[in-house]
Parts: sequence; C-alpha cells; structure tokens
Amino acid sequence: MLGTKKRSATHVSGKTTLVSSDTVIVGDIRFSGVLDIEGLVQGNIVAQEGKDALVRVVDKGRVEGEIRAPSVVINGAVQGNVYSTRHLELASKARVQGNVFYTLVEMAAGAEVNGSLAHMAEPDAVKAKKGAPGGAGSEHTAGLAVVSAKLD
Repeated sequence: MLGTKKRSATHVSGKTTLVSSDTVIVGDIRFSGVLDIEGLVQGNIVAQEGKDALVRVVDKGRVEGEIRAPSVVINGAVQGNVYSTRHLELASKARVQGNVFYTLVEMAAGAEVNGSLAHMAEPDAVKAKKGAPGGAGSEHTAGLAVVSAKLD
C-alpha cells in the first residue's frame, strides 16, 4: 500500500501529473494517466472515459470533492464520494468522509470510511446485463453497507 515498502497492486502506464504539497487547485480536474495529489484539490477529479487512469492521494494530500477513476489509492483525506471501477486501495492513513463505490477494494488497518461502501458490478458485466431480462443496467449490487469504521 501507499507509504509502505509493498508495491501497489495498481499500475497504470502514461504520463504523471503532480499536485505538489504547497499547491491548491480550485476547480475540477479531468485527466488520464496518473494523478498524484500531495496538496489540496477543491473540486471533482474525473478520469477521461475509456482511458487507463490512476488517482493517488498521498498521506498529506486532500481532496474536497468527488473522485471518479478506474484505479484509486488513498492514504490522505477525501471529503466526497469515491467511485472506482477497477481497483480501490485504502492505505493505513486514508480518511474518507463520503460514500465509496468500488469493484475491488483493499483496506489496511487504520483506514477510515465514514459513509457507505457499495460494490459495483464490473463495467463489462453491466453492459451484458443491460440486454438481459431483469438487468436494466443496475450498476450496484443489493448489498449496501453503511459503515463508520476505523480498522486497527
């Protein structure tokens, strides 16, 4: 997980954009590739549709807005909903104030989510369900858990 010696299971090729520790961005960010947040983003972060993308919020990084990306690694603070269609990693210093929607999640001891956790069907499975009876394209499973927890 982020901040440990173990290499993250999430790897994305492409260019890296850095929001450095003394930087404040007010407004939405649309990107592809890798976005590393060490500073503060006051706005939504949205990966370009159909592109490979990874958002990493490091231990002193903060996001005040929504995150929507295939892969997300959080070890800082997020105030807003998080949508990860591929892989979500919540490291030991992660603090999320909002709802989390994921396909695959890793959560380390010490991570906090103050909101609900909801599993999303994988994007290919959702497309297949749209044509099936009773599969009106629902992106979420029936299992919605309301969580306010800290793992120690």
